[in-house]
Amino acid sequence: MTTTAGPEPSLPGSSHPGRALDQLDRIEVTGIRAWGRHGVLSQEKDLGQQFVVDVALHLSTAPAGRRDALSRTVNYAEVAAAVHEEIGSGSHDLVETLAERIAQRILTDTGHPLVRRVEVRVHKPSAPVGLPVGDVAITITRDAAPVEAVLALGTNLGDRESHLARALDLLGRTDGIEIGWTGPVLETAPVGGPDGQGAFLNSAIGVSTVLGPFDLLEAAHRAERDAHRERLVRWGPRTLDVDVITYGESVSADEELTLPHPRAHERAFVLAPWHAARPDAEMPGLGPIAELLAHAEDRDGLRPGPTIPGFGRP
Repeated sequence: MTTTAGPEPSLPGSSHPGRALDQLDRIEVTGIRAWGRHGVLSQEKDLGQQFVVDVALHLSTAPAGRRDALSRTVNYAEVAAAVHEEIGSGSHDLVETLAERIAQRILTDTGHPLVRRVEVRVHKPSAPVGLPVGDVAITITRDAAPVEAVLALGTNLGDRESHLARALDLLGRTDGIEIGWTGPVLETAPVGGPDGQGAFLNSAIGVSTVLGPFDLLEAAHRAERDAHRERLVRWGPRTLDVDVITYGESVSADEELTLPHPRAHERAFVLAPWHAARPDAEMPGLGPIAELLAHAEDRDGLRPGPTIPGFGRP
């Protein structure tokens, strides 16, 4: 197993999925050997032969490295076991089919949202080609499908409208992020935190992203830093708050990135703009947004906010 470090995704510039994927780190598991019955000839299916597979997993390893946490990276023992099982399962005429099945299993069935690209190399050293050859191999590269995620934006310090507009622009120009929809801007009273705070402007946006969940969180944090966000008091006044509410159907209890966001299902200032843009949406494990909004205690404190370009586009 080898790990190659790469730079973190950059914020400036137009959204570019390929560039974001090219900047990922890489974990390689090589020489996975198993007996399989893949080939066009009948004797290949009857007797079988040894296949050797190498895989390279592209993901950001920085979150795991910072916390020394296996839950933030890929368990390559599980990946090796899945590849071994796939080689020995069924019978395909083509090694191309075997390679495709392995790639899709890693990206979906063994489903770890951190893996955003996989390379699979299948070796068939005993391939009956009629001539003495050292090896026959095929290498494929497949990308994970973009993930639909929801972010919540809020501000109650400084030029609130500019903070929201700037954040939307920065997120939309982040490599690997494409904004799919935006909710309307609502003005709301503060929920929790110290007394005497000013009213918030809040909204929610939907993005399609090839970034992993922690890289998406880092993009949110970069937008906050751009607005000079200071974390002095919990739930205190802030120039900008950008939270990752959902990341596909992922459920996580990670202390830095809990998914879905642990309080979003109770917050009308998150649910209302989300519901306005996507009335049929559901929060993973918690049910329809419409039902959650109907029971949110702060729903009566919502009022229309200002019109800000880019927001309110379903």
